[in-house]
Amino acid sequence: MVDLAILRSRFHGELLTAADGARFDAGRAAFNAMFDRRPAVIARATSAADVMAAVDFAREHRVPFAVRGGGHSVAGYSTIEGGFLLDLAPMKGVRVDAAGRRVRAQAGLTWGELDRQTQAFGLATTGGRVTSTGIAGFILGSGSGWLERLHGLACDNLLSAELVTADGRLITASADENAELFWALKGGGGNFGVVTEFELALHPVGPMVLGGMLLFARADAAPVCRAYRDLLRDAPPEWGGGIAFLVAPPAPFVPEALRLQPAVGIIVAWFADHARGQALLGDLRRVVAPAADGVQPMPYCALQSLVDAGNPPGRRNYWRSDNLHALDDGAIDTIIACANRATSPFSNIILQPGGHAVAAVPDDATPLGGRTAPWQVHCYGSWESGDDADHIAWVKHTERALAPWSAGHVSLNFVSDADGSRVRAAFGEAKFRRLSALKRVWDPDNLFRFNQNIVPAPN
Repeated sequence: MVDLAILRSRFHGELLTAADGARFDAGRAAFNAMFDRRPAVIARATSAADVMAAVDFAREHRVPFAVRGGGHSVAGYSTIEGGFLLDLAPMKGVRVDAAGRRVRAQAGLTWGELDRQTQAFGLATTGGRVTSTGIAGFILGSGSGWLERLHGLACDNLLSAELVTADGRLITASADENAELFWALKGGGGNFGVVTEFELALHPVGPMVLGGMLLFARADAAPVCRAYRDLLRDAPPEWGGGIAFLVAPPAPFVPEALRLQPAVGIIVAWFADHARGQALLGDLRRVVAPAADGVQPMPYCALQSLVDAGNPPGRRNYWRSDNLHALDDGAIDTIIACANRATSPFSNIILQPGGHAVAAVPDDATPLGGRTAPWQVHCYGSWESGDDADHIAWVKHTERALAPWSAGHVSLNFVSDADGSRVRAAFGEAKFRRLSALKRVWDPDNLFRFNQNIVPAPN
């Protein structure tokens, strides 16, 4: 049992153990129900000083240590068995500088919470597609969202970060201060410290955007996907969204005959003149008439919550993703075949277009590779009960089937299990060596190892 007396003298937030019953169970619950872990203690930080105390305690007592923001880590890094869980959720401070188009946001915020604050000023930055996603792990792991073709990934909008290092210091990293560390934070994950506050660039967005979903029967998937691919060849950066292979929801806008049946959806996220967006969609609607059409003007925050209902916490999840170097007819046919083999009605495959602002960032500007890939594919196995093996096997089969089109270097945020070889491959050899050398400088004992871990380079 961890002796908490020393920590209690310095830590002003709440400390939870199993003796706290329901509050402890709520604090340890993860988005991905595959990880039902029981920490020895959950320390709910209220300030940077609390984080400093927690890091000092974990380092001095050699306690296994994990950090939780929103709890959305599909790989289970948001909880820990028998160790010390530092929960940043109480840290929800926000300061919007509307004139300067930037925001300072504490690490416990979710994207829904941050979007509501910035939208009060008609501003936004690239954020998560599920509002309960925490901002911290999302930004540090890359940050893919509907705005990325127009304004880049979340990490591309990072201006500075306040973080607690492995030796317990509170420092700032930016382009002008600790610049090499700042580079590592823009996609290198939580390997280098506990970020307590992010400074992010904001952009005029909304308040009303054109969003929603066009829904088609699964039998129409091939012509719909080909038409969408062709549309995206020349689509401007204001065009976000993607293709989703899913089971049609029992929503009012869905015809009764299609509800709970295999379908393909075109998710629309358009950030310019609504009439122009509808004109672009007209080409798509003429190829195959959608069975349901939910595209309409809506608040940006409503767009951001569009897929919340299909991604509740508490299901079992196993994910794999990849960049694609092409989306030819063979790739489309393979994706459709894999989607038709899905083992759960909650599982889905997402095709997401790249390009524009994502590809415009120089390859060496962040740890991320694969920026020029025109498409990403995400295979999300999600189920409530039963044999995990069947669902995991479907995800792995899909990954293997799409290997001929793989461009590699996908963000590790979208991967359920990332061993050393997968981490190395995600960054590429040169960037991995650079990150490993930085890890040796900032965390030589690998205190921050419960993540997509980058092992410190040997001396």
